[in-house]
Amino acid sequence: MAQVNATIAGRQFRLACEDGQEEHLQKLAHDLDQRIIDLRAKFGEIGDTRLTVMAGLMLADELSESARRMRVLEEEVAALQDARVVSSDRARAASAAVVNAFNSAAERLEGITRKLNQSLGNGVAIG
Repeated sequence: MAQVNATIAGRQFRLACEDGQEEHLQKLAHDLDQRIIDLRAKFGEIGDTRLTVMAGLMLADELSESARRMRVLEEEVAALQDARVVSSDRARAASAAVVNAFNSAAERLEGITRKLNQSLGNGVAIG
């Protein structure tokens, strides 16, 4: 388990994390610290605990909004996947209809050709 020293709200914290996650944890700590600095600039010295709680609530709000947006996007992806299946089924049906229409036309043309060949009957063949 790796350890990281981070400064948040002017205080040093020794934090543990999984090996390889040190840089990520540093970035998270820096983001939290920056939020507290911004809140302090906006509201003044209202106490470290209140500033930390406010920063935590801001992060929780962003996380909640991101989760909501992700649910909406997952629903949209599911709808698009369903639409793709329906569209694929329609395309197969249309393709089958076209093939059937061409086969039917070919059969009619062959029938017409046979009738013409029978009616000419003098050795001249069509087709």
